Amino acid sequence: MKRLLHPLSPAPGMASSENYSDPSFSATVIAWQKQHGRHALPWQNTRDAYLIWLSEIMLQQTQVTAVLGYYARFLERFPTLRDLAAAPVEDVMAQWSGLGYYTRARNLHKCAQRVVAEYDGVFPSDPLLLAELPGIGRSTAAAISAFSSGTRAAIMDGNVKRVFARTFGIDAYPGEKKVEEAMWRRAEALLPETGIEAYTQGLMDFGATLCTRSSPDCGRCPLQPRCVAYATNRVKDLPVRKPKKTSPEKHAVMLVVIDNGQVLLEQRPATGIWGGLLSLPELDGHVLRDGSALPSVDDEQLARAILPFGEIESRTTLLPIVHVFTHYKLHIIPCRITLARRLSLAGEATHVWYDGSKIADAPLPAPIKKLLLELFGDAQAAQRSMF
Repeated sequence: MKRLLHPLSPAPGMASSENYSDPSFSATVIAWQKQHGRHALPWQNTRDAYLIWLSEIMLQQTQVTAVLGYYARFLERFPTLRDLAAAPVEDVMAQWSGLGYYTRARNLHKCAQRVVAEYDGVFPSDPLLLAELPGIGRSTAAAISAFSSGTRAAIMDGNVKRVFARTFGIDAYPGEKKVEEAMWRRAEALLPETGIEAYTQGLMDFGATLCTRSSPDCGRCPLQPRCVAYATNRVKDLPVRKPKKTSPEKHAVMLVVIDNGQVLLEQRPATGIWGGLLSLPELDGHVLRDGSALPSVDDEQLARAILPFGEIESRTTLLPIVHVFTHYKLHIIPCRITLARRLSLAGEATHVWYDGSKIADAPLPAPIKKLLLELFGDAQAAQRSMF
């Protein structure tokens, strides 16, 4: 068995006697980051809190490769915090469309308005004040403050949890409250006295490039000599995964009503799935499935749903689409409809006829945008909408 430089860590939830301090750990991370870490990302090498904050919000539960394009386009549309705060929320949602987890976009807009109103457009440097703003939690606040102001504050995202779980042999699910609290105490004890920016970025880079979830590169990892998971052949087992639950499956019949080069769209409620975005009208919402067969579309029900918008000329059921949310899997049954006669939308505040030529820039959920782009013949844009 490989020799460890440090013994196994105390059990999670240990009392005040726990001693996690270890200056050599942060020194190793900082030295590695300066030589091998990432230094050319567009939100690096700056103290501009707006640029750093935007990147941290976009990177929540999203890979760097997926964020890069959105980040550049977002800043082109909203180059300053005040530009973002003054923009209609619909414009913000349109720029965010396809990036997912849309609550982030709504909170982004609210946060910008709060910072302008309460801090004259300047982000506070205190992580406690940052954490009070919409969409900014404890770890994100620490990262923003560390990178923009050099504040000595601990982060604890998924990458850090994975590095800690393996390095220190934490054999419990990191999402459990007592385990997470112990990880936070460890993170605070390990903070370096200097070099907080390189240390914070180094922890992120470790998890993103070396200590990855499925293919960790232990051979190049400078933490390998102290890594409990490596020494005990448990790299694949740590961190302990969340106990699996059966993911419910739902279906939704969506109406693709196309007339004269336009498609009928509906504004979704501000909260909930795809909150605040435009989408296709639905017959009954997202309904739990009973059995494996997809539901058939009832002609009478369909006619009643379309009645406020016109008379049906023909309808075709398109191939189903599967979209996976965090908490359930959605089977979308698109029903394409052409109209014999179209009625005015007078009094219909939640519906709009949208030009097919402008779908690429519409604030739509990714699977709906891809479907409509394909139907309107924009295959290249449909491919881009997937990422």
